[in-house]
This record gives sequence, C-alpha cells and structure tokens, in this order.
Amino acid sequence: MVTILILATTNQNKVKEFQEILKDFPIEIRSLADFGPLPEAIEDGGTFDENAYKKAIHTAKILGFPAIADDSGLEVEALDGAPGVYSARYAGDKATDKDNVDKLLQEMKGVKNRKAAFRCVLSIAVPSGPALTYEGSCEGVILEERRGESGFGYDPVFYFKDLGKTFAECTMAEKNKVSHRGNALAELKAEFPQVLKWLDQRLAEEKPPKPDHREFEDNDWSK
Repeated sequence: MVTILILATTNQNKVKEFQEILKDFPIEIRSLADFGPLPEAIEDGGTFDENAYKKAIHTAKILGFPAIADDSGLEVEALDGAPGVYSARYAGDKATDKDNVDKLLQEMKGVKNRKAAFRCVLSIAVPSGPALTYEGSCEGVILEERRGESGFGYDPVFYFKDLGKTFAECTMAEKNKVSHRGNALAELKAEFPQVLKWLDQRLAEEKPPKPDHREFEDNDWSK
C-alpha cells in the first residue's frame, strides 16, 4: 500500500531532493503545487522546530493527509546566528535568493570570522496533531563572492571545506550526502520503515470506528 505524503512546499528543488532520498519506499510524495490555492501557514515561530511543525500540521489539517515540512536556514557566527529563521526573507518579505545573498555579503564585508552553519528541522505531522522531528546541520564558511550555478538560496556563497567547493558547485548527489537537509533526511531515511508504521497506526486511529452490529443482536425490539 502506497502512503501519500504531502511535502509542504511549492519549491520543486526541494521536491526533487525528497523524492530522490525516499525513492525506495512505498510512498507518493506530492507538493502544494499539486493542489489548488491554499492558505499559507503562519511561520511566526522563534525556532526552526516551531516553524517546521507549524507548516506540517497546517498542511495536514487542510488536506487530510500526513504532511512533511522543513524549516531550514543559515546561521552565521559573526552575525549572532542571523539570518536564522529569517533566512528566506532576510532582505524583505518579497526578497529573492539574489537579494538575500547580496544582503549577506554586504553584512559580511570586511568580517574575518566567516564561520557559518546550515541547519534543518523536518517535521512529519498527521491531521490530528502528533508529529515526528528530525534534525541536521552542516558547517562551512561564507565566501566573499558567489561561486557556482547549481543549488539555491545561499548555496553560491556557502563553502564546504571537505568537498573544496560551494554547495552551488556540487551535484545534487554530492550535496545530499553532506548538507543539513541531507543529514536530516538521512536520519529520516534510516528510520523510515518505523515512520511508515507510525503513520499507519496514527491514520487508523483517526478514522471513525466501523459500527459493530453484533452488540445489537440480542436486543428485543418488540419492547
């Protein structure tokens, strides 16, 4: 039996990433792009954990399927952890990836300490509320200029020393092995057989029980 899991995003790069890592399991991953317009989740949490859950449970309740959401971002040591949970809108609510990277490079101009880490939290929620959480991180440094054409977000300026290149210079396979999301997904993948059992149990509990007519067999309806 194939389990439908909604990925709470319209970002096709993320969809491909999740599909590749979970391709060996009896699961059909759909994204918000497969449905009509939906009200957006309010991501007002102070942590990646809170925002991931908010997105997952929001999507699960609206669509009635289990949903998985991630909240991830870049934490720069010299900026006291910024942009953090504001990574996607660092340069404003309508900011593009280019806008965000431009602002980061400006903030880091002349800064010697360029240590940074990508962090990711995955939340899998069922419509009734319970959720599972997985986390991953990846450390690197911020370059002074962009390098590479692949990836998205801050990938062009995030240099990963073990590979000797930025995430934007990596293939998807290379990035998935070491990235924050890749690490979180690897943890999820390792436990996914148990996750599927958990989902089956939770979804069965949420269905209204079928009436058991045997309890009425001895009733005397003539009275």
